Amino acid sequence: MSATTGAAIVGIGRTPYYFRGTSAPQTIYELIGKAVFAALEDAGLSIEDVDGLAFFAAGFDCGTIMEQLGIPELTFSHIVSGYGGGMAAILDLATMGVTTGRAKTVVCIGASQQVGRRLGQVLGNLTATPEMIFHRIAGLAGPGQALALSARRHMHRYGTRREAFGEVVMASRAAAATRDTALRRKSLTLDEYMASPMLADPLCRLDFCLETDGALAFVVTSAERAADLPQEPVHIAAAAQVATRDWGRAFFWLNQPDDAFTTAGAGAVAERLYGLAGIRPKDIDVALIYDHFSPLVIMQLEDYGFCGRGEGGPFVESGAIRLDGALPINPHGGHLSEGYVVGMTHIHEAVEQLRGTAVNQVFGARTALVTGGPAPVPMSAAILRNER
Repeated sequence: MSATTGAAIVGIGRTPYYFRGTSAPQTIYELIGKAVFAALEDAGLSIEDVDGLAFFAAGFDCGTIMEQLGIPELTFSHIVSGYGGGMAAILDLATMGVTTGRAKTVVCIGASQQVGRRLGQVLGNLTATPEMIFHRIAGLAGPGQALALSARRHMHRYGTRREAFGEVVMASRAAAATRDTALRRKSLTLDEYMASPMLADPLCRLDFCLETDGALAFVVTSAERAADLPQEPVHIAAAAQVATRDWGRAFFWLNQPDDAFTTAGAGAVAERLYGLAGIRPKDIDVALIYDHFSPLVIMQLEDYGFCGRGEGGPFVESGAIRLDGALPINPHGGHLSEGYVVGMTHIHEAVEQLRGTAVNQVFGARTALVTGGPAPVPMSAAILRNER
């Protein structure tokens, strides 16, 4: 049996997912409130039970959440930097809170509302500081343009084909086809993928995730207390966050060593995570891989040890990541097809898989990997387990 942190997820909640900017006139705090109250109801708890909050860099704050949701008192509140890179680290924070006695009930929150702004233009909108001035000159207006350079380098170095990127997208679309929550459910052929407009060579439109409005929340408490709550607990076997200089600000900086440039920056966090959990890649039953751009799924498969360096393309093209493959990935459709709320949908799906209640249930799933995004440090990931 793997190790465990002594913390467990006992409640999950979410809003519907909306195409970018269409959740108005709801505010982001209304979306958060709906997700939090749904998660508390799922856990059999009330807002008065909440004494901790954890979230990652986003456009909301603890004070307003307390005011609008009616949380009486917080004894633990933390935020992690790194945006998508720090997504899974909120489970690390929550674990710290409930296992050190700082809090009894920590709610993890993730939300996105893009009314009047776009994540895809974030680099172009930044102030031209000495650290960022060259991005505009090079035409890197958003993460997609920057990550296209990494994808092209991976193709050059290892012979990775666009067909592999297409398989990532088609696999996500096949999984989303059965899910009412998904924003993209129409089946997709390789010819249709190849005909998609090129946005940042070699990335076409379908290689980009969906910019999505929505909110999700998860209730974390101690494993001991979880045993008395209505839902089967999903145990946090391990959660890790690691920063390395070679990865640094990811696509925000221009001095990455070549060995880092053709990765998703997750090698160090993968090594630490597996060590904490006491397991290896072969023990993972289902993987929720951060898929804001399709090539980064391939690079993460390499980083997390599911295949060798440079072998991610052939691994994907073999059908291994399909629902009936050797390593089912993102059975909910992921960011590419269900929706992109900065990784939080992956935690939701992992919990449903381990409860045995997922729409596209992986038979016998007991151990799930959830990865944070290839983004500025810290990189983060978590391993969740049921103990049936």
